[in-house]
Amino acid sequence: MIVIVLFMVLMAMLAGWWLSHQRLAAKPWLEVGIIDEARDSRPRSPQIAKIGLGAFLAVAGSLFALLISAYSMRMSMADWRALPMPIGLWFNTGLLMLASVALHSAVIAARCDEPGNLRSALLAAGVCSLAFLVGQVLAWRELAAAGYFSAANPASAFFYLVTAIHGLHMLGGLVVLGRTTVRSFAAPQVSGALRLSVELCAIYWHFLLLVWLVLFSLLMRWTDDLIEMCRGLLS
Repeated sequence: MIVIVLFMVLMAMLAGWWLSHQRLAAKPWLEVGIIDEARDSRPRSPQIAKIGLGAFLAVAGSLFALLISAYSMRMSMADWRALPMPIGLWFNTGLLMLASVALHSAVIAARCDEPGNLRSALLAAGVCSLAFLVGQVLAWRELAAAGYFSAANPASAFFYLVTAIHGLHMLGGLVVLGRTTVRSFAAPQVSGALRLSVELCAIYWHFLLLVWLVLFSLLMRWTDDLIEMCRGLLS
């Protein structure tokens, strides 16, 4: 339970920091200016869209937190046999990091109204993300060829489960990223709607990277000592 609490606290801290930058506590009736200026200071659709994405990420974060908690509890049972992690997972992690960096560059290009750099960054993010998913499938095939099927070992079942759910979240994000990329090529300039879409994609990819780094640490057994320490505190 400590693992899920720590993960939820981390997600809550990140969500609180992010929401604090969305002017949710703004009081336009106290701001100096004419009435129209006060009305303009009210939360608009960009803030609403970001709040909606934040709510979705909170739900998705809770799902992954439950999976992480179940994983940490299940691995202490006698029938658990740790898997030899494919080397390709390191390469996949690097690809996801590159995708996140590329989308951050896309946000900068969108804010600076640089359509060419924006398109290049979006394409790079899409290619790296697709390569990440292909790499995950190859990791599945490597484990399956070695005899680690989902029903043969609880460890393998959890590996397929957590990586599949993470991959499905990325597939959903790729649909939006693909539409955003198409819009960037169709528009001669960076519009406000396109800029918002790029920012939402970047936020989502940063979230996917954070979740994957946590899952990767669990799968590589880097957190075993921390989990044992938490169990000792609870016992």
